[in-house]
Amino acid sequence: MTVIVLTNCPVGLRGFLTRWLLEISPGVFLGAPSARIREVLWDEVRQYAGEGRALLAYQTNNAQGYTFETHDHTWHPTDHEGLTLIRRPNPGAPRATQKPSGVPRQGWSKASKRRKYGGR
Repeated sequence: MTVIVLTNCPVGLRGFLTRWLLEISPGVFLGAPSARIREVLWDEVRQYAGEGRALLAYQTNNAQGYTFETHDHTWHPTDHEGLTLIRRPNPGAPRATQKPSGVPRQGWSKASKRRKYGGR
């Protein structure tokens, strides 16, 4: 089983993929092509995706039973002790060099601010 998910890709690429895969939802393609055809399809997706993003997931003989690849994604597959996990950036996390200030962030309730910082 092979799944390809396209986001913000040209319509022509979607039409190309429908030759071998079934489009079950806009930008989501499903099928069972051979490994050789899957590699050719993925090469075409990477070449013609333009500014779009793409994700390929397929069955394989490993501990998870599947693997996946990404193209122009901010989330990247990462191997962790034999398991493939997704590493995604956390833009809101403070950097190691920055120390959090004592000022509460906007959006906290007044009760939460009182509990955390005391006072009225």
